[in-house]
Amino acid sequence: MPMPLHRRALLAAPLLLSPLARAGAAEAFPERAISVVSGYAPGGVTDITSRAVAERMGQALSVPMVVENRAGAATAVANTAVAQARPDGYTLLMGTSTLAINPALQPSLTPKEPMRELAPIGMVFRTAFVLHVHPSVPAKTTAELIAWCRSNPGKLNFGSSGTGAVNHLALALFAQRAGIEVTHIPYKGGAPALLDLRAGRIGAMFQAVLEALPSLREGGTRGLAISSAERSALLPELPPVAEAVPGFDVVFWQGLFAPAGTPEPVLARLGGALTTATGDAALRARMAEHGVVITTGDAAALRQTLAAETTLWGELIRTANIRPD
Repeated sequence: MPMPLHRRALLAAPLLLSPLARAGAAEAFPERAISVVSGYAPGGVTDITSRAVAERMGQALSVPMVVENRAGAATAVANTAVAQARPDGYTLLMGTSTLAINPALQPSLTPKEPMRELAPIGMVFRTAFVLHVHPSVPAKTTAELIAWCRSNPGKLNFGSSGTGAVNHLALALFAQRAGIEVTHIPYKGGAPALLDLRAGRIGAMFQAVLEALPSLREGGTRGLAISSAERSALLPELPPVAEAVPGFDVVFWQGLFAPAGTPEPVLARLGGALTTATGDAALRARMAEHGVVITTGDAAALRQTLAAETTLWGELIRTANIRPD
């Protein structure tokens, strides 16, 4: 028997009203506190920046934004928690370069497809690494270091804060593009690696700017270059590695993400607040003191960064046969 017209209309009504209801909810967003999940422990530069940006965004949105630290599994604990959260804009991720690294380095970790499982909101910051060496290394420029390594293949012990860390991948990319052979010595963090670099037990390292600054200023190590395409405000005398290795541009980055499926109006509201935060002159100046370059970039810029680095690091990890410890 055909269904009566009025009954069909009543059954169809929720489907017709559903988009309107969703739009209304998006217009009212946010109505309560927003959780911002970080995959790093409290106290580091990543955490400090996350809290500063979240606080400024909260001011713009007129609601608290609370940072939750969920460290573990190369940030996969935090990444997965947000990828699997309700896509309503109230649970966000301060994602980092690890989203581009983990799929190739540790394919068992989730989310397995960050490009599909997370929705980009915008860029937050970039921070470069300093290429510095022990004073006994006979090189005062990147070009001289490359020349010495070519004449002494495998003799330079090159440290990192751990296998698969961004500064390790910077080293691997540097060696590949410069056509040199070095010996990688991984550590559990940048601090113990720096101690051995100062002691001469390793000869070189790409290190976070703030970690390297005291040693550089005391003369314990010698700075050769900066890993980003542009110079660092804290070390303006150091040229980019790219002057010796064209196209080299390696940084640790952070961006804000939401679960995939978050309504576009909500993403736009969050993106506007993020732009306000990252454009705040006082915030930018405060973070610059930590060696962090606050970056104003929209969802498209973050999506492009994640896509490009997923390809870059994936190819490098496979060709260099990099495996986690």
